[in-house]
Amino acid sequence: MKILIVKLSSLGDVIHAMPAVQDIRLAFPQAQIDWVVERGFAPLVRRCAGVHRVIEVDLRRWRKSPWSPQTRAEWSAFKTELQRERYDAVLDLQGLTKSALVSWLARLAPGGKRYAMANRTDGSSYEAPTRWVAHRAIALPRQLHAVQRSRLLCAQALGYTLPKAISYGLAGQGGDLQAELEVVPVVPPTRRPCVALIHGSSRADKLWPLTHWLALGARLNDQGYTLALPHGSQQEQREAEVLAAQLEHAIVWPRLDLDAMIDALGTCVGVIGVDSGLSHLAVALDLLHVQIYNFDTAWRTGPPQTGHQISVYGQPCPTVDAVWQAWLAATGVLPAAPSPGSR
Repeated sequence: MKILIVKLSSLGDVIHAMPAVQDIRLAFPQAQIDWVVERGFAPLVRRCAGVHRVIEVDLRRWRKSPWSPQTRAEWSAFKTELQRERYDAVLDLQGLTKSALVSWLARLAPGGKRYAMANRTDGSSYEAPTRWVAHRAIALPRQLHAVQRSRLLCAQALGYTLPKAISYGLAGQGGDLQAELEVVPVVPPTRRPCVALIHGSSRADKLWPLTHWLALGARLNDQGYTLALPHGSQQEQREAEVLAAQLEHAIVWPRLDLDAMIDALGTCVGVIGVDSGLSHLAVALDLLHVQIYNFDTAWRTGPPQTGHQISVYGQPCPTVDAVWQAWLAATGVLPAAPSPGSR
């Protein structure tokens, strides 16, 4: 059986689709699973166990100059690569017009079918063309975690029972991490364990105050942790430098590509972060993790509340004490309290 996954972006959404691949592998160990994804997230999908071929698409860049000779040539090359295989099942896990287009372009084996969502679920984007091109559109419950949405769609499309356990299948280190990072270390030179603080987000309303990060960082320092401060923009870098200047044990990481970021986070014992792609990456890496929510949305995107991965919700934002108590619970020092963001 040859199966094509269509999940193009973004970082968190791609991570949330990875457990569905592991479910398919359990149900059909001999299946060939290919995945179409935006070029920027291809390094992550290459780390996903069970993915045979990663087909890169650059729709985000192509739409900026759709009629340029370069775009036309790259689009043609993409279609050639996509249509190299004929698939028994094409699974649109994105639910958007752009993913519907990719699904429609994919070639089917005799008897092959395209599958998609029949409806929008709460908190997700959805566009009607995804069901127009599907041979079978699958109705899903309105309230559904993002991970379960992909898992349930694949299980109903391919006819298997969902396993109870969730696995992301995220593979380990892919190269010489220290060589890639050149002279700036991510692993502290001391033996102090490292906790990454994911303080940045593309959405300002998801951020946590810097004063809160400083207070939390001081407590972590007192507990013997070194702090890692990743960043993805100039503003985030400036904020990381402010935090590092006022904390005793802190490292501002260099700007890392996705491959290096996966490996760098893997050197940490845990992550505390706002609702962002990197925080979801911490979940996939099965690290100790506390995820900070300013909105009551952890039920649809947050960690699975397994004991060592906990979400904290508060208005206008969670307090330092609330996040600290969640961290102690994640490390096993205290029992976990029920999260108000869970349903």
